[in-house]
Amino acid sequence: MIDVSRRRLLQKAGATPIAAVGIGGCLGHGGPSLDSITVAYVPIYPNIQQYVMEREGYYEEVPVDVTIERFSSGPSVVKAFASGDVDVALFGITPAMVLVDKGVRAGVLAANSRNGFKIMATTELADLYEQAGAATFDRFEEDHDRKVRFGAPPDGSVPDIVLRYWIQEALSVGEMESAISKSKVPPAKAVQTIQSGDIDATIIQEPFATVIGRDDGFGDLAWSGTILDNHPVTVLFANQQVLDDSDVAQSLVEQHIAATEFTADSPDAAAAHAASVIGSGVSEDLATAAMDSRASDFLSDPQAITDQAATMGEFVANVGNIEEPVATENLFAFEPYDASQK
Repeated sequence: MIDVSRRRLLQKAGATPIAAVGIGGCLGHGGPSLDSITVAYVPIYPNIQQYVMEREGYYEEVPVDVTIERFSSGPSVVKAFASGDVDVALFGITPAMVLVDKGVRAGVLAANSRNGFKIMATTELADLYEQAGAATFDRFEEDHDRKVRFGAPPDGSVPDIVLRYWIQEALSVGEMESAISKSKVPPAKAVQTIQSGDIDATIIQEPFATVIGRDDGFGDLAWSGTILDNHPVTVLFANQQVLDDSDVAQSLVEQHIAATEFTADSPDAAAAHAASVIGSGVSEDLATAAMDSRASDFLSDPQAITDQAATMGEFVANVGNIEEPVATENLFAFEPYDASQK
């Protein structure tokens, strides 16, 4: 058994390395053993396992030095991962697809979150949708002489894919570009943008959906869990060097599972960890309130998201972010999770 009881936390500008002390024994069975890994994350609420693992010291149980790096966006992590600067990342399922499609040897070790968006709109649009359903977009355009203005992250992002699926498959109102007028709005800007009247609707993750929902001027159109049941949002993704070191890969998964369980058992504490790391106006009270949202659905089992990942992959390919849908066996690495369950 590897002794990981003595650890020390070191601080560096822009990174948080966690160094192992007194580790002995052979670590790897599928390839060369690792001495250290870099874990990257995008500071969004759906990556809550990252904040729990960091704040609760779970990374100290991983049998290598762990350096944690924060990135501002999924594309910035994709670039770092592709260049080999990052070994593990917590980010959206679609960046993972992009990397595998580009030939990067890596795989999804665990799911982080699913069903994580609400489609929210002005009260006027929400009332119209309740009455007219799929005919809402045509009715709105007739009344206002313009299309519904939707704010969403870039084409091919997870929320963009769910929005496309809702419009094109669930509502069957044609291609998204013909049904709505979409503008690029980052999640952190969505609240301000919809409240200022610059957009009529948005697809948004927590805790921002909770903020918008508190305003009497807005309401829900749909929850992504009913649009594409059990669709993935973010994942734990690792390169081939990590996958080849079975001890490291399994340990990461085990600590991820522990973080998911911690979140379920102590949601207020997990929310506090999220608020302390994310910042950007995400208070502890807001993060705690968002825990009660049905768009806050955290898990670890990668098998639980494979079917909808395949469905989403078709849409990611349609918008041109990948050449063709990535096969499940090429996108996921199930062995470490399965081994952790034995």
